[in-house]
Amino acid sequence: MPFTLPLGTAAPEFWLPATDGRCYRLADFAAAKYLVIFFTCNHCPFVTGSNAVTRATAERYAADGVQFVGINSNSVLVHAQDSFKKMLDVMAAEGFPWVYLRDESQQTALAYGALRTPHFYVFDGARKLVYTGRGVDNPLDTSNMTVNDLDNALAALIAGKPIAVPLTNPIGCNVKWEGREQHWMPADACDLVIG
Repeated sequence: MPFTLPLGTAAPEFWLPATDGRCYRLADFAAAKYLVIFFTCNHCPFVTGSNAVTRATAERYAADGVQFVGINSNSVLVHAQDSFKKMLDVMAAEGFPWVYLRDESQQTALAYGALRTPHFYVFDGARKLVYTGRGVDNPLDTSNMTVNDLDNALAALIAGKPIAVPLTNPIGCNVKWEGREQHWMPADACDLVIG
């Protein structure tokens, strides 16, 4: 199996603490018609540069039963800004419309094959993967973005249409893996789209 979940794969289970004081597993989101799980963090400029667009997308599709779940898997030994305490601070300041989970062991990042922050995974009603990759084509500076792939995927999914571009390469900082230098990635981690 490739490093990152292939399209059509069922969403892997998890059991993670959130900034709201609860722990969540996949079943806790069963009421959501569609689920967007994305790997994110506190510090990455690609995340902070595109959070406003991600927020707008989450808010736009909430009424259609789309639930967003953010997961921070970054090692605090590599980047201290990604601690759970800092996650609490970020959510208190920003009030993002998603559940924000902490993957301290990084096992969830490995189960999903998270490559970068942000990296989005869209699951249909059966919790099968129908889109994975970037949110937008310029997360560092969304004033210069030309396409919102995540929005396009959700619009098609909700309309019952095929997703025209179901696979893109995530754009951002790589996940900060425990015990590794900050630019290290697992040997089998690679771009999702060639060329």
